[in-house]
Amino acid sequence: MGKKGFSAAAFLVLGYLTVSSVYADFLSAPLNVTIRELEVNSAVVTWETLEGDPVIGFAITQQKKDVRMLRFIQEVNTSTRACALWDLQEDTEYIVQVRSISLQGSSPPSQPLLFRTPREAEKLASKSPDEVTMEEVDQALRAGELLIILVVLIMWAGVIVLFCRQYDIIKDNEPNNNKDKAKTSSECSTPEHPQGGLLRSNV
Repeated sequence: MGKKGFSAAAFLVLGYLTVSSVYADFLSAPLNVTIRELEVNSAVVTWETLEGDPVIGFAITQQKKDVRMLRFIQEVNTSTRACALWDLQEDTEYIVQVRSISLQGSSPPSQPLLFRTPREAEKLASKSPDEVTMEEVDQALRAGELLIILVVLIMWAGVIVLFCRQYDIIKDNEPNNNKDKAKTSSECSTPEHPQGGLLRSNV
């Protein structure tokens, strides 16, 4: 290949990179980046994009303030505009940024968003009395199940006791019934016929 062929190939590659770069620059940075559901060790970052941007995913960077080390999270083939941040440390400042990703490249990063995780004590103190956690709901459900089981057992015990009492009453009445039968048989006998039968004779 001569110098002209090499120059033409280099020009084409340079032109492709330039076009891709320009196309990627048209991809707008995510807007309205917000932190929600802020907890001691986790948070959720949300954002918005301009309608019509050919977005196929997002890239989120998370770092502690004044620390160079980054955590890189990439979400591809998703329409979700939110991402969970995990393994955070309490009472620590973090910086988060979001980029949109297209087939041609990525957008500029969003404006840096600074937030601080709360302390465990602050989180517990800020929880309102009406706020119910999933753990408390589970405990309430378990307590309800135990109460239902206890009520059923008590009802069954009452049925068994009632059955036993009725059985004892019936059993106690059986000798009285036999006595009544014997008494009735004896009343049918007469002095002339001590065996109680008019057609029977003594042998």
